[in-house]
Amino acid sequence: MCGIAGIIGHEVLTNELLSKVLHHLAQRGPDAQQWQGWDADFRPSNHNPHLALLHTRLSIRDLSVNANQPMSNNEGTIWLCYNGEVYGWEQDAEFLKQQGFIFKSYSDTEFILHAYHYWGLEGLIPRLRGMFAIAILDLRSFSLYLLRDRMGLKPIVYHHSHKGFAFASTVRTLLPWLPKEAKDFSSISIDAYLAHRYIPAPHTLLQGVKRLENGHYLRYDLKQQTLTQHCYWQIQPSKQNALSTTVLDEAIQLRTVADRPVGLFLSGGVDSSVLAQRLASLGFSNIQAFTARFLDSYLDESKRAEQLANHLNMPQVSIDIPTKIEGDFSRIVADLDEPFADPSSFPLWYLSKAATQSVKVVLNGDGGDELFAGYKRYQQHMRSAWRGEWRLPLPKIKSIQRKGISKIWNEIALSWVDAYSLRFSGFNIGQRIALQPDLIIQPHYWRIPSAISNTIDTLLAIDQQNYLPEYILRKADLMTMAHGLEGRSPLLDHYFVQTVIGLSAQKRFTQPPKKALVNLSSFPEALNPILQKKYGFNPPLDSWLHNDLSFNTATCAKSLAELTNQQISFQQVQLLLNRYYAGEQHLAEQVLQLYILNESLLQFRDLV
Repeated sequence: MCGIAGIIGHEVLTNELLSKVLHHLAQRGPDAQQWQGWDADFRPSNHNPHLALLHTRLSIRDLSVNANQPMSNNEGTIWLCYNGEVYGWEQDAEFLKQQGFIFKSYSDTEFILHAYHYWGLEGLIPRLRGMFAIAILDLRSFSLYLLRDRMGLKPIVYHHSHKGFAFASTVRTLLPWLPKEAKDFSSISIDAYLAHRYIPAPHTLLQGVKRLENGHYLRYDLKQQTLTQHCYWQIQPSKQNALSTTVLDEAIQLRTVADRPVGLFLSGGVDSSVLAQRLASLGFSNIQAFTARFLDSYLDESKRAEQLANHLNMPQVSIDIPTKIEGDFSRIVADLDEPFADPSSFPLWYLSKAATQSVKVVLNGDGGDELFAGYKRYQQHMRSAWRGEWRLPLPKIKSIQRKGISKIWNEIALSWVDAYSLRFSGFNIGQRIALQPDLIIQPHYWRIPSAISNTIDTLLAIDQQNYLPEYILRKADLMTMAHGLEGRSPLLDHYFVQTVIGLSAQKRFTQPPKKALVNLSSFPEALNPILQKKYGFNPPLDSWLHNDLSFNTATCAKSLAELTNQQISFQQVQLLLNRYYAGEQHLAEQVLQLYILNESLLQFRDLV
């Protein structure tokens, strides 16, 4: 797991500028930081080049310098800059050795490099099993390829303009080089953040920066300076219609391979509990579990996790999540890169900070809810599936109220698919109109699958293109990498995903949800997670807002209006804050969302 960046400029890139870019990536790769440059004629140059690949390394496999990046073939015609982890490549590597390729390391990085050299891009992609953001510079064809993994575990953002082309793991990494106009805040992206709590791909906070969608790759022509985008993968359901321990155990075992200590995030919920049980069944006794503990909270699940770990003889430690976060709020917002308002980001940041003291790899249960329809919102929205395309031709109405007639009114003016965006939203449509009176409001900013129907499969497909990669997985990547920790998600192994997608509805969508997953494990009745109430990963939000973060109250409304050039209304923000602090506690997550937006915009303004 690492940080990557690359710049192809029409002007000289100073060594000072490249050092600034590396600085933004440093925490993603604390073990090595280096770059490789070329002049305008594509000759190697490490002083004020025109083209550069930059890399910061978190060493996981082959800890030697032989696995450092950027990495090239012997001829120096193919270069690789890569973030992620690819699994199960060793057999293909043996084949490549038989073809005469010499491996100087035993890293997946060198495998990808040689595999591209031998099979080309189309032959490489099917051999990539895992998570990845890959940049391949091929000086033979004067091409730069950028690939993002199938499920979207690893990020890539990019900019293309008259100044050149650049990419990076995070938006902030690009700031030292971006042209001035590209740094302007996007009004659409600010509204998208208000709507979804995150900014869905391909949008980013900045006007001139885009995010590559999962399952896609870019090709940049260094000679013609043109950019093309290609979709290389769509989920193909398996024909087995059966889920066995074989495919899950393989996905788990592949993700335990590392030259650094491996742990597990164990919450007490279904997904991580199944992983813990399977690890124990497979004989892994040296994997330590880490659990977030919320003191004085009825939502705390740490006792369940402790009981399960004891039953499985798994080493486990509970990490107390601080009740005071004022001193860390700015740092956590910065580590989130862009405005991002999942309250569980905060405990995940603290959990990662503690875990990285003992391990450098953690397995997690991400993806289970999106595969097996575990969220309550799926069933809630299916109750109105009869609507389909039916809607009432009503004008949108504004209201700062989170609940009430305006929310219902605006929902029935949408199709059933569009209205799904309201099942998990930041601010509803009426609130967004009130907050941004001069902006034309879209229902949502999601990518919608080409084939839709009024079925639960459509809702899951929407989440697999938006909510999963850009909310769940972006949070996991940013909060673990903030502390030089690699997260791995066995449930999102694409072979396991395709097996689940291929199940009949009767086997896949059960009540309670995830029976098919739990049936792959064995639990005593008292510890069976499917029989326990699900709480989620919920911090003490009201306490934080009334104490540590209350300093925002006096300045947030005015600041947001100024930072967004009056796109956001001072009066409406102040009204919402007043209502929350007067006792309307259901507004807590929206207040946090505004505080995060304000802090993030302030940080970007100061960085620019």
